[in-house]
Amino acid sequence: MAPCHDSRCTAARLPDPRGELSAAVVSALRSGGPHRLPDPATAPEDPFGDDLQLALYVLYELHYQGFEGVDGECEWDPGLLGLRGVLEERFLSALRTGVPGAPTVDEAMSGLLVEPAGDDGTSVSHYLASEGTLRQLREYAALRSLYHLKEADPHAWVIPRLHGRAKAAMVAVEFDEFGAGRAESVHARLFGELMDDLELDTSYGHYLDASPAELLATVNLMSLFGLHRALRGALVGHFAAVEVTSSPGSRRLASALRRTGAGPAAARFYDEHVEADAVHEQVVRRDVIGGLLSCEPHLEPDVAFGVEATGLLEDRLAGKLLPAWRTNGSALRGPPATG
Repeated sequence: MAPCHDSRCTAARLPDPRGELSAAVVSALRSGGPHRLPDPATAPEDPFGDDLQLALYVLYELHYQGFEGVDGECEWDPGLLGLRGVLEERFLSALRTGVPGAPTVDEAMSGLLVEPAGDDGTSVSHYLASEGTLRQLREYAALRSLYHLKEADPHAWVIPRLHGRAKAAMVAVEFDEFGAGRAESVHARLFGELMDDLELDTSYGHYLDASPAELLATVNLMSLFGLHRALRGALVGHFAAVEVTSSPGSRRLASALRRTGAGPAAARFYDEHVEADAVHEQVVRRDVIGGLLSCEPHLEPDVAFGVEATGLLEDRLAGKLLPAWRTNGSALRGPPATG
């Protein structure tokens, strides 16, 4: 049998803790015995902070690839699930407080549908296209690898929770994300090839310790929405926000990679998204959202919330990355990205 060269063939190692909460979670998973978990009342106050976001990320990852040496049965451990539920409530409450609260999808998406004429100083892709260095592009790829090496997986959770036109359209978009039946075209694999061109380590989860809380929150958001049927509308809103903004952003990132001399596989990943996501945007808005709300119109505020929560966390991430890069610093925790 031929060996597996996919980044997902092996599990990541457990990360270094960032506080008492994440230390307790990591220790419980590493021990493999009865799980001693902290009193949820003692969880960190900052719902967007490193300790809580890392703990939540680790608990979510049990539903994806898991971790090296961690028993797969931990995925459904009652104590871990109970703790996760408390952390989710804190995260979700902070998100609801932090967004404007548009009542309709059109209002929530109004700003996304108009491409700005230029860089307003808050756009990561605009900055990378015009000023970004190869080092900064490598950092960006290292951070985004926590999602892109499992691209589309969190959104697949919503498929059993949709039906009719919404389900058919969602499956059609996901089919493209998973390579349309061709392993070599799976988007997660294309991102691994991008990382290889940038001389980054392509191992799944390799850059978890280097990723700040602002990045972890963007990945946790997808898992939060995807793992709860009650938040299916919010996941559709998140997916719509991603697809609407992906094509123009991908065009800028492809341009940045070519300008800085990255290899052809690096640009290919974003070239693929320029074309594919321009089509996906229309399908998601017309058929996924349209189909969902034709059957369940009461979910419109949830779809709007998903759009706005996505924007909130992406803005927070930009606020972390851009000041560091503009002062020639690193946006990573620890040393700059290396292979």
